[in-house]
Amino acid sequence: MIDIRKLKELVRLMVANDLSEIDLRDSEEQVTIHRPTAWSTPQVTQQPAAASATAAPPAISAAPETVAAAASPAATDSADTAGLVAIQSPMVGTFYSAASPDADAFVQVGGTITEGDLVCLIEAMKIFNEIKAESSGTIQKILVSNGDAVEFGQDLFLVKPA
Repeated sequence: MIDIRKLKELVRLMVANDLSEIDLRDSEEQVTIHRPTAWSTPQVTQQPAAASATAAPPAISAAPETVAAAASPAATDSADTAGLVAIQSPMVGTFYSAASPDADAFVQVGGTITEGDLVCLIEAMKIFNEIKAESSGTIQKILVSNGDAVEFGQDLFLVKPA
C-alpha cells in the first residue's frame, strides 16, 4: 500500500498544478488519482500491478453524499479563509481534540503552534494517529468537533501563518 505521506504530496501537486488525474505505475503497485472538480475530494484507485488490465480496479473514493458533507460552509467561504493555511486530515477516521475526555484540547482558537506540534488525534482501525502541524502560526478556526468522523483531505484547522 502506498505511504499516506506520498499520497498527500501527490494530491498537493495535483492541486498546485491544476491537474485532473495522475496515474503512477511500477512493478509492485498502481495508483490513479482523479480530481473531477475543483471542490471535491480526490478519488483514489489502487491495485497491484499484476492485476489484469481487463478487470475493473477497486476504487477507494468518497461517495457524492460524503463529498458534499465534507465540504463544510466554513471551509468553502473564501472571504473568511483568505491568507489562512489549512491543516488537513491525512486519513479517514474519528477526530479527537484531546488525549482523553477529561484532558485539555491540544490546541484552541487563538493559540500558537510551531511546526511539529501535536494538534489532534485521528483514530483509524483502533489506532490513534498523532496529527502534527506542518507550519507555525496561530489557530484561527477549528472546523470539526471532538468525535466527528473526518475524511481524507478534509480541513481540520485554519492557521494564520507566523
